[in-house]
Amino acid sequence: MTEEPNPLGDYIRARRERVTPEQVGVPVSGVRRVPGLRREEVAMLAGISVDYYLRLEQGRDRNPSVQVLESLARVLQLDDDATAYLLRLGADKPRRHRRRPRKETVPPGIAKLVATLPLPAHVESRYLDVLAANALATALSPRLAAGANRLRDVFLDPAEQALYPDWENATVVMVAGFRDSVGTDTDDPRFIELVGELSLASPRFSRLWARHDVRACEGAPLHIDHPQVGGLRLNRERLGFAGAAGQKLVVYHPDPGTDSAEKLALLASVMQTPAAPRDATAGEQDSRSPGAPRR
Repeated sequence: MTEEPNPLGDYIRARRERVTPEQVGVPVSGVRRVPGLRREEVAMLAGISVDYYLRLEQGRDRNPSVQVLESLARVLQLDDDATAYLLRLGADKPRRHRRRPRKETVPPGIAKLVATLPLPAHVESRYLDVLAANALATALSPRLAAGANRLRDVFLDPAEQALYPDWENATVVMVAGFRDSVGTDTDDPRFIELVGELSLASPRFSRLWARHDVRACEGAPLHIDHPQVGGLRLNRERLGFAGAAGQKLVVYHPDPGTDSAEKLALLASVMQTPAAPRDATAGEQDSRSPGAPRR
């Protein structure tokens, strides 16, 4: 067995362990020592030999045919997103040297767009680093600011966790979307650093990452409990754009005419209200000592 990373084998093993015999019509008799399906059951249902399937799991064969991968996807009951991910894992890729970390920059036009949008908006990298954000996004969450990371904040920052009434489900969706976003580009130093940090610091992240869930998250509803305006139901759109591979423009918008639309407008107005100027005379009087004579 090779000691090199084995993303294809890790993935099909994790998914095999989550499919029950009943789901695929395999009769069950006696005590089963493994969760999910046995290797020989997957091989039989996919129409391949047990030895060949074992080589795939162990990383001794890394480039199966598309037909084999599609058969495995059918047996493992993968949806379209997970099947596409499996096909990417099995694609023939040239071996690459580990790359140096590179600084990501937002195209100037996109940065200007984010700043002028009348809705909360930010730009994030494929690793969910926040690269740019407008003031209304930061009013929605102070962690939506350039330099932050969405995964780190949602898993490690109690204030960010408090924004999500259904935090556990939000973390499931976020990790599955992160795996889809990264795809097979797992030799990037940023990926290695982030997954390593979160795996050590957050038991929940570690458990979810081991599940190998994959889900494309281009748009989804978002429910947050904002400390100033209360519950907000927003639509979250993740939009790709040219000139920056892997970056997404994320925009939050409410349904028109809803309570959430009014609350978001209130948040925007509070944010834009200038502080009342301090009365100069009062300040002068405050600075005098109690017994100081008036001039």
